[in-house]
Amino acid sequence: MENSRKASSLRWRILRQALIPSTPSTNSDEQSETGIKSISRKANQGFSLIPFHLVDNGQPELEQVKPTSLLKPREACVCYTLPNHNATPLFLYQRVDTCANLDDFKICNTYDIDNTGLVCSWPSEEVLAYYCLSQLDLFRSKRVIELGSGYGLAGLLIAAVTEASEVVISDGNPQRNINVNSSVFGGTKVTSMMLHWNQEALDISNRFDIIVASPSEAILFGPKRGKSLDEFLTEVKESGLQFTIDEVYDTEVWRRHERFINSDASWPNYEKDHCYPLLVRITL
Repeated sequence: MENSRKASSLRWRILRQALIPSTPSTNSDEQSETGIKSISRKANQGFSLIPFHLVDNGQPELEQVKPTSLLKPREACVCYTLPNHNATPLFLYQRVDTCANLDDFKICNTYDIDNTGLVCSWPSEEVLAYYCLSQLDLFRSKRVIELGSGYGLAGLLIAAVTEASEVVISDGNPQRNINVNSSVFGGTKVTSMMLHWNQEALDISNRFDIIVASPSEAILFGPKRGKSLDEFLTEVKESGLQFTIDEVYDTEVWRRHERFINSDASWPNYEKDHCYPLLVRITL
């Protein structure tokens, strides 16, 4: 009972730190911070497969994002450098780490939407983007949609380096990051689609060749998270679709997973069931 109470207290402290501006730390705060890191499953840097750095006002890269360079305090511009031969840069506006705003909850309650994908950069999105980088031929000359893209890293990567004919990136507000990176898309048509998970089913039959999620094939990356993935795949099977699940789909991703399992301090409280993305392929 005592451990349960302590865990709840630490989770409330995570929320408090996100909502209330920080003050100078004390020894007790530092002890609490250690406890928070042990209870939170959020990764500080995920699998660290794609190098990135924060773009600030003193860096020349910001000139490329000048049209939207007036950042709100809770936002940051992050430059991801793709590990390809051109070292292609992608600029993404995303939420500042450990920052929340009461307006987020107000919007969710008012419009009955879930903005989970927009509160941070999720490890599954990073792994999906990294996987796509090793599958260039899969997307070449294809029409692709990314469902629930979050900040859109995977969809933007596909548009920038795979020579896909069309990429549609869907989620709460992906257009901003599309505009910032338009110069690297070449001949690929890139558009956005507003998607709220409580809306009526989208009619995308026969429009796309590949569906990726962070009609010939769908590629999905996600952890098991208890029964969540199994229940989703039951729905897939009952819909008459086929699926396969791969656990070891990339040697580098698997190597880093094993490192986290063996208590790598950079990802405290890492759990395979909750954190390791499985590769699911869904076909007709």
